[in-house]
Amino acid sequence: MIRGLKKLPKRTGLGIFYVLALSLAFLVILHTNTLADPHTEMLKKICGCILIGVSCVLVFFWYDRLLVLPVELYNSRKLIKRLSINDFKKRYAGSYMGIVWALAQPVVTVVMYYIVFDRVFQSRAQAVSDGVEVPYVLFLTAGLVPWFFFSEALTNGTTSLLEYNYLVKKVLFKISILPIIKIIAAMFIHVFFICVLLFIACVYGYYPSVYWLQLIYYVGCEFILVLSISYATCAIVVFFRDLLQIINIGLQLFQWATPILWNLDIVPDKYKWIFKLNPMTYIVEGYRNAIYGDTWFFEHFYSSTYFWIFVVAVFCIGSLIFKRSKPHFADVL
Repeated sequence: MIRGLKKLPKRTGLGIFYVLALSLAFLVILHTNTLADPHTEMLKKICGCILIGVSCVLVFFWYDRLLVLPVELYNSRKLIKRLSINDFKKRYAGSYMGIVWALAQPVVTVVMYYIVFDRVFQSRAQAVSDGVEVPYVLFLTAGLVPWFFFSEALTNGTTSLLEYNYLVKKVLFKISILPIIKIIAAMFIHVFFICVLLFIACVYGYYPSVYWLQLIYYVGCEFILVLSISYATCAIVVFFRDLLQIINIGLQLFQWATPILWNLDIVPDKYKWIFKLNPMTYIVEGYRNAIYGDTWFFEHFYSSTYFWIFVVAVFCIGSLIFKRSKPHFADVL
């Protein structure tokens, strides 16, 4: 019986990665968008191939370092599950209303935005692709649900080492699982709000379809994104406590820079790429496409490619920062 996952031999692991990278490069080269500007398409292909090439070089030199964290997480999966449930229960222990408080704030936020934008400013409907309009409350909720999870998970993941400082000081405890514990605990609430989102969609006549299955994909994308960022932020905040306040301010700014309350289509085409550099734009638009857009994620080829290159790069940087800082955590805390 296999009791734990071991690292693949470097030659095997690199071979698998290079095959996947080469396949992706061919897809980038062969993919064509007849509606786009040819020069822009060529620039995208060149940039995509350069990024893939750089990633191959980085993986070659940092292979052993990059695999340490994924292997630790996989081998600790049962402990992660148990601690995540305990963290979720502990968060609301001792309060009379318990988990209701976790649901109250997001619900109040959605209602507040709905009253202000739908009733006061009369934004009764929001135009989407091909001139089709959807109720603003559905448009708004589909954007806020993934943002609530990202905001809460990133904040909790950043403070995970500070909150569990007594575990950090234990020599045999794998502290690399602490950020993912906080993120999984936030996921429980996120699943509830996804159910609320689907209910609202049904109320407005958007009934279950095969496109809804994409929510599983986009939830996974957001989970990996916030985990990748959290490994860097949780390590840095141990030495620089002001980072948490910077993150809180940054989240407020990025909420307005992400097409949550507004439609990306109002931005001129020549400036859209700036907003698409924000990985949360991919997630928010993905939730909307899954609920009422009837669009598959692979139809947005370049956006998907950019997102995953961004996530892999952030995960590599975050894991290296975490590993480099790890020996000093116990002394500082």
